[in-house]
Amino acid sequence: MTTTHEQKPRGGRMPRNARRAQLLESALEVFVAQGYHAAAMDDIAERAGVSKPVLYQHFPGKLELYLALLDQSCDTIVERCREALDSTEDNKQRVAATMNVFYDYVANAHGAFRLVFESDLTNEPAVRERVDRVTRDCAEAITEVIHTDTGLPAEQSRLLSVSLVGMAQVSARFWLDDRGDVDQREAAGLIAGLAWRGIRGFPRTDEQH
Repeated sequence: MTTTHEQKPRGGRMPRNARRAQLLESALEVFVAQGYHAAAMDDIAERAGVSKPVLYQHFPGKLELYLALLDQSCDTIVERCREALDSTEDNKQRVAATMNVFYDYVANAHGAFRLVFESDLTNEPAVRERVDRVTRDCAEAITEVIHTDTGLPAEQSRLLSVSLVGMAQVSARFWLDDRGDVDQREAAGLIAGLAWRGIRGFPRTDEQH
């Protein structure tokens, strides 16, 4: 089975990093369209406009290619989450910025979020570890802010953080599949408002004295 995307024209030699980026881009399109199990290395090589030997020079197998894409996608989400938290000292704005990270990510036309949040290979330990890393690393960044601002113990701060990340992930994916008349910014704003009304109940440490 091949993808419905047009095949990229075959080109000459490329620098290794540029070729790797091209292969990852083509693999993303195939995996998102077909899922891991239905996708074949033949499809990815054809989509990239390269021979299979060239593909195997960079990735020894389909799983390794999929994991490289997952690493790239997970790094993007975590990095953007940290940037949102660092963008302001206003916690209401931090909540809104963090929600927008997840809504922006699922709304991305390339569909990379499906590799992370809707993988059909989550029974593979290496895949599961990477998927869980998104929640863990984003929650750790939020935990630090909550713990510093509220003085709550680390375990309580972590539980609140995981809840916020879960709210962002689940609501963003639901919105994408069943958005109706609610546009992206309005949806993210609604969930940010809900989260903020809850988290602001824990006063900042400098307001507790």
